Amino acid sequence: MFDGFEELRVEVDGNVIAGRIGGSGPPVLLLHGIPQTHLMWHRVAPTLATHFTVVATDLRGFGGSGKPASGPDHAPYGMGTIAAEQVAVMRALGFERFAVAGHDRGGRCAYRMALDHPDVVTRLAVLDVVPTGEVFDRADKEFALGYWVWSFLAAREPVPEQMIAAAPETFVGYMLDDWSGDPTAFPAEVRSVYVDQFRDEATVHAICEEYRAAATIDHERDTADRGHRRIQCPVQVLWDGSGAVGTWYGDPLALWRSWADDVTGHPIDAGHFLPEQAPEKTLTALLDFLSPLSN
Repeated sequence: MFDGFEELRVEVDGNVIAGRIGGSGPPVLLLHGIPQTHLMWHRVAPTLATHFTVVATDLRGFGGSGKPASGPDHAPYGMGTIAAEQVAVMRALGFERFAVAGHDRGGRCAYRMALDHPDVVTRLAVLDVVPTGEVFDRADKEFALGYWVWSFLAAREPVPEQMIAAAPETFVGYMLDDWSGDPTAFPAEVRSVYVDQFRDEATVHAICEEYRAAATIDHERDTADRGHRRIQCPVQVLWDGSGAVGTWYGDPLALWRSWADDVTGHPIDAGHFLPEQAPEKTLTALLDFLSPLSN
């Protein structure tokens, strides 16, 4: 798993971001979703690294990365802050410009990065996600029942924190199994890493703070930016055609084209966790999208 990669720990403004780096060529940053860590890319990253310098990190609050104190406005866990931190990590590694691919929460970080740092992001791939502002503005019964974590984790402290502490295996297992439809997609050693991080009180609080930020400052920023700021780089959109993005939001490409001019992509019928459930199809799509960088 991650053969040829080195573990990394980069300190940025007093916080440490953990992950792995490997390969050579144009830099590509890989960002994970919930309930995962950077390990979610283990079936994709090694082959990508034969063409690119691949950096896979744990987002602030997740996995081996630091969990800074939050505040009443949840700003330390807003995607603007998280995206800026990842840009600083890449700069510390010597990469001033790079491509980024993000799944789920990582996709939200990635598109915010492209909006806030247009001179940095060369290409943007978002996997099974639509912008946060669109999510809340289009929320309905299906969303409330299917993506219950959005409201549960955003609830006032300490309700979700204490409930997760009582049953981390149930919490993580439900997300993995329900959203994938295939519990066998996650090797035991990977699943245990995902579960174990939710045994840590600081990690759980940080992740809850991220969802509280999503419901407040992230939604507000998307609302302010919609129709006024656009993503400047090429965008690739991949999604589970039979999942939430494919069935709740009509044409995901059309939706993303309201945020960017150069948008391509297609569905991959595999379940929510594309890089783990359909690694070959995900890899083929990413290599095709990123190939202009290495020409």
